[in-house]
Amino acid sequence: MVTRRLAGVLLRAAARRWPAVLRDELVREWDAELHVLAGRGQRWRMLSFAASLAASRTGTPVADRAVPDRRLRRTARVLLLAPPACVAAVGVAAVVMGLAYAVLGPSVRWATAAQLPLWSGLTAGAGALLALLVTRAARRSVRTGPLATALGVVLPIGLTVTVVLVALAGRDDRGVPGTVPGLLLWLALLVPALWGAGILARRGRTRLAWAVGVLGALVAADAAVVLAVVSAIPAPVGPVADGLPPDTVDRVSAPLWLFTCWTDSSLGLSRPTAWERFLITDRVLVEPVFYLACTPYAVAYAVAAARPAPATAPVPEPVPSPA
Repeated sequence: MVTRRLAGVLLRAAARRWPAVLRDELVREWDAELHVLAGRGQRWRMLSFAASLAASRTGTPVADRAVPDRRLRRTARVLLLAPPACVAAVGVAAVVMGLAYAVLGPSVRWATAAQLPLWSGLTAGAGALLALLVTRAARRSVRTGPLATALGVVLPIGLTVTVVLVALAGRDDRGVPGTVPGLLLWLALLVPALWGAGILARRGRTRLAWAVGVLGALVAADAAVVLAVVSAIPAPVGPVADGLPPDTVDRVSAPLWLFTCWTDSSLGLSRPTAWERFLITDRVLVEPVFYLACTPYAVAYAVAAARPAPATAPVPEPVPSPA
C-alpha cells in the first residue's frame, strides 16, 4: 500500500529527530498506531498522523498529538485563505475608487489622475494589514524549510489565480492566453525571492531577509508586467504617421512600467509618455495591483515562518529535600 509506505517514511524521518534512547520505543508506538488506522482503512488519517509527527519539533510529548494537528490546520487555513483575501482587497479597493471618482469626477480636475494611485494605495494598505495578521499566524504554524515555505505560499496563489481566470474567462479583451504568461513568470520569480528571504531569516538576519524578499518580489512583479506589456503592445517600427501617436510603447521605459501601473505617472521622466501610459494601463490593469496586494503577506509569512522559535527557559530540576 503506497499510503502505508509513505506514512512509514514520514515516521522514520520524525524518529531521526529524537534521541537514540527514545527512538525505538517511539517507532514501535507509531507503527502500532499506523497499523490500527490501516486496519480501519483510514488512509487520510494515516498520512495526517505521520505528517504531524514529521512536522512537530523534537521534544513534543508523544501523547499530545493534537498540537501538531492544530498547527497543520492553522497553516493550511492561512496559506489557502490569504490569496482570496488579496483578491477581495483588490475588488473592494476598486469599488471604493469608483465611488470616489463618481463623487469627485464632476467637480475636481485631478479626479481622473488620482484613480490609479487611490486604487494602489488602498490595496497596499489592505495588503499591509493582511501581512500583520499573517505574521502572527505564521509564528504558530508548521515550521518547514525555506523552499517548502516558499512553495507553500506560491502554490495557493497560483490555485487562486487559476480559479479567478476560469471564472472571468471571455470577459477580458486580452483573454486567458494573454494573461497567463505574465502571471506564470511572476510566480516563478517569486519562489526564489521568498526562498532567499527565508534562508536569511532562519539565520537571524531579519532585516536583510525583508530587504531581499521585498526587492525580489518587486523584480518579479516588474518582470511580469514587462512581459505582459511586450506581449500585448508592439514596439514602434517607423515614423509617426499623420501626426498621430501610434499604438506602440517604446521599450526604453520598461523598468518603470510596474510603477506606471500603480501611479499612472512617469515619475518625472520623459518616458513613458502620456499616450504610452494610457496604452499600458488600458492593456495591463488588474495584475499589477494584485501583485501589490500579495507581496506584503507573502514576504511576511516567509520571514516569520523561518525565524528561529523563541527559546524556552529550562525548567529547573527539583532539588531533593534532605532526609
